[in-house]
Amino acid sequence: MLSTLATDLVGTGPRLQLIIQGVQPEDTNVRGVEHNVHEWARAIDLAAKLRVMRRARAVDGEVFARKKTNRNLEGVQLDIELLEADQVANPQWILQLGQIDGIKLDESGNVAEWHILEHHPGSLTWTSYTGQWVSSDRILHWANKVRPGQHRGVGEIVPALELFAMLRRFTLATVQAAETAADFAALIHTNAPAGDSGTAAMPAWDTMPIVRGMAMSLPDGWDATQMRPEHPTSTYSDFEKRLLNQIARCLNMPFIVAALDSSQASYSSMRGDYLVYRKSVNCLREDLERNVLDPLLVDWLDEAALIKGLLPDGLPPVVEWNWRWIWQGWEHVDPTKEADAQTIRLANNTTTLADECSKVGTDWREILRQRAAEKTLMRELELEVAPPTPAAPAAAERTQAADGYVPPKDAQAEAARALEWRREFNRGGTAVGVARARDIANGKALSLDTIGRMVSYFARHEVDKKGQGFSPGEKGYPSAGRIAWGLWGGDPGRRFAESVYERAQAEWSTDNEVLS
Repeated sequence: MLSTLATDLVGTGPRLQLIIQGVQPEDTNVRGVEHNVHEWARAIDLAAKLRVMRRARAVDGEVFARKKTNRNLEGVQLDIELLEADQVANPQWILQLGQIDGIKLDESGNVAEWHILEHHPGSLTWTSYTGQWVSSDRILHWANKVRPGQHRGVGEIVPALELFAMLRRFTLATVQAAETAADFAALIHTNAPAGDSGTAAMPAWDTMPIVRGMAMSLPDGWDATQMRPEHPTSTYSDFEKRLLNQIARCLNMPFIVAALDSSQASYSSMRGDYLVYRKSVNCLREDLERNVLDPLLVDWLDEAALIKGLLPDGLPPVVEWNWRWIWQGWEHVDPTKEADAQTIRLANNTTTLADECSKVGTDWREILRQRAAEKTLMRELELEVAPPTPAAPAAAERTQAADGYVPPKDAQAEAARALEWRREFNRGGTAVGVARARDIANGKALSLDTIGRMVSYFARHEVDKKGQGFSPGEKGYPSAGRIAWGLWGGDPGRRFAESVYERAQAEWSTDNEVLS
């Protein structure tokens, strides 16, 4: 779970993108500085260190990084050494005003120095709290602060510590119950009254081995009853899921990410969970930039200015520079839908190519340069350069909506059956799905706009087919997802909708070429 947190936040590491007023982004000097910073980050393995920092922040609530000089580096020799939270503490038995928990505050209440122990308290070489006070400008501190006036962090998973213990105990109890059943343990008892002389005597609480695969005789008057584990093993998966969900909640992580299991999730629920999760990751990235990356870059630029040729001439002073960090992007649950939305935003001038590329972790300049090179080579090889795909067949909608498209008979039958199922089982679908089913079952002509919504619905809910009860013979058939699928015409309705929509798009593209 912690590894997933670190991977989602840091990924392969951030890349610098300079924004200097009056200087074109394509300027070779700008690209040179960005390249030098990238190579330095690779040399000190910055991405791996950031992932460690993310894991430490989740467990300890904070992480420290001490700036140091690495003589093995060429050019800028700035590097960082990660420190655990336990290594920042007060000197033993020394308490002074303005010092608390390894912190020395200035008159304004800001952190002026940190006391770093020479050895970690848990190491074999640790003997005392001796250490040294280090200026705060040499220490990077990234903490999870939850209260006003707080200087040290609180572990993000602290609220879930008891839940981890409960999950471990429940798991051990379930395993022990399974082992008890597999071991064929039994109790020997008699129903004879006390003192019955006809029953063979056996000492109480005595034990005897049971030979596997053998039939054994018992003393006269005694019966054997196998010990059956009463532990409710059938509820283990539900209990585990509920606890993991609560544990992941304190990390702002949805269950499908924490458990790496989305088999029971629908498209809508996955998209909603990921929206919340990605907002949390974006907030942490901004926090990491402000507390770690930006101070590191400033120090890198200060040292680079002392090295001849590392910062090219012709650029404004560094104090006039701005920058942004480009992180590894997110893959959309529905790439086609996101691409259409991106096309519309760019056409409406409500976004920029730089912003859209940054969302997926790419540099817009590299994208344009590469596409230009590809198109040039395609023309040299006399290959057709395909025009951009339209975001939506708006022209076809206006010309064809009046006539409409009648769904086929098998789709009508599927919708009618789904309506009967919904009345019988009282589950599956929404009011919109019921209305769509009535139109399809009655053979009503559908507009291209409605056809497009059908295509979108089937693409989003393809994952529902993996749920239990979707196919005949499975427990719970027909499931709510199966009924909802049928309300939109089922598989026949999907084939019909996709065929009509693809044909309309092709006609729209042809009309566009003729007009151009």
